[in-house]
Amino acid sequence: MAQHDFRYTLLNPQHTLSECRALLPGRYQVTGTGGSIQIGDTLLVSLKGSRSLSMTLEVEKVRHLINPPGQWTAVAKGPVFKELAIHQWQVNCDGCGAQLDFEFAVDASLGKPAQQPAAEARIAELGWKQAQGKHYCPDCKAKENA
Repeated sequence: MAQHDFRYTLLNPQHTLSECRALLPGRYQVTGTGGSIQIGDTLLVSLKGSRSLSMTLEVEKVRHLINPPGQWTAVAKGPVFKELAIHQWQVNCDGCGAQLDFEFAVDASLGKPAQQPAAEARIAELGWKQAQGKHYCPDCKAKENA
């Protein structure tokens, strides 16, 4: 089982996605070229409308097409979103004042209460610490732990 990176940052015309769409929440149809995709492989794909966010999909079924050569269509499972929303937020470090502009994804059908936990989870992924309503950048977090 291999991981295939199809994010926008890899501008390689021999290894591209032409479509990634939701069939049902948590199930996706992906069409691409290159990569020798197999059942059980994982695909790392960019989220539409995002500069930096991606999601990981696990291939359940794949069909390799004869024409054009190298093209394939797969059904994969991944994150469950009824309605995907991408937000851009900003936090400042309460230790040194460093600023973090970041994006995070949330299921819009869960409403505004779901945004704060999703944002905090994304901040943690980026190496920041949130404690008692304050945010600390990786440098200040390291100083605190030292």
